[in-house]
Amino acid sequence: MRLASLKSGRDGRLVVVGRDLKHAVEAKGIAPTLQDALDRWAETAPALGRLAADLEAGRAKGAFALDPASVAAPLPRAYQWADGSAYVFHVELVRKARGAEMPPSFWTDPLMYQGGSDSFLGPRDAIVMADEVWGIDFESEIAVVVDDVPMGAGAELAATRIRLVMLVNDVSLRNLIPGELAKGFGFFQSKPSTAFAPVAVTPDELGAAWDGRKLHLPVISTLNGAKFGDPDAGTDMTFDFPTLIAHAAKTRPLVAGTIIGSGTVSNRDRARGSSCIAERRTLETIDTGKPSTPFMKFGDRIRIEVLYRAGASVFGAIDQTVERARVPG
Repeated sequence: MRLASLKSGRDGRLVVVGRDLKHAVEAKGIAPTLQDALDRWAETAPALGRLAADLEAGRAKGAFALDPASVAAPLPRAYQWADGSAYVFHVELVRKARGAEMPPSFWTDPLMYQGGSDSFLGPRDAIVMADEVWGIDFESEIAVVVDDVPMGAGAELAATRIRLVMLVNDVSLRNLIPGELAKGFGFFQSKPSTAFAPVAVTPDELGAAWDGRKLHLPVISTLNGAKFGDPDAGTDMTFDFPTLIAHAAKTRPLVAGTIIGSGTVSNRDRARGSSCIAERRTLETIDTGKPSTPFMKFGDRIRIEVLYRAGASVFGAIDQTVERARVPG
């Protein structure tokens, strides 16, 4: 099934979405919000599944046309958003461009940071920034939402706790990152609100594209109408989602609704392009000695989407423009 949240209050109103991503019905009487549904998943999932079947069959009362602009992130805010860097080739490239050796442990021990999860963006919400000089970048990623995961869970147990799969734009401010990392205390100002595609999808809906550990479909990024990249999310993923979840749960339990991100999707095959501007700039630096692709400016538009092999959209599209912020005086 496919789940979304209409914009309403802080946590939205849960709706079940049809396979065409054009029709939906509110989950009244089952769960008011997606977080509530996840908290009671054993109870709510069967009822939501029946509602989804009714919607597909034309039996759902109160069905309506879904406007992507009316949709928030599937989880408008979450208890935890932990983003990994599972495509280690991407990390290797970035370090190579600045002449830094990559520790061997990066290939065996996942990188992960805890992002801000209190104010996610919907799929049509603008990327609002005060200054272009910050180096505004998109990052096309896949993420999963888990049920409760006990502390110390291994990858096999973690795999059984994946409830939903989502598409992400993890916005980054590249020119703020070096100063923050130099402090030795991680990201904060350089990682503003993250955006999500309209629909969160249960793994069973993904068919052969989901093997229980990875999503095997291209992630298509289009910047100002030109394709920027379409790397396959299942290729060159050093750490799969169960491994990332187990890493996050090593010293703490994870609560239902925790979101685990893959990091920027990246393939070694250059013909597939890139899922962020920073990677393209890195390749340009390696090839010519300096980058030539600018970071995003006010008015730029980024679209991110995943399509089934037959061409239908999996999650709906993230389609955002960059806008200048009105900073309070």
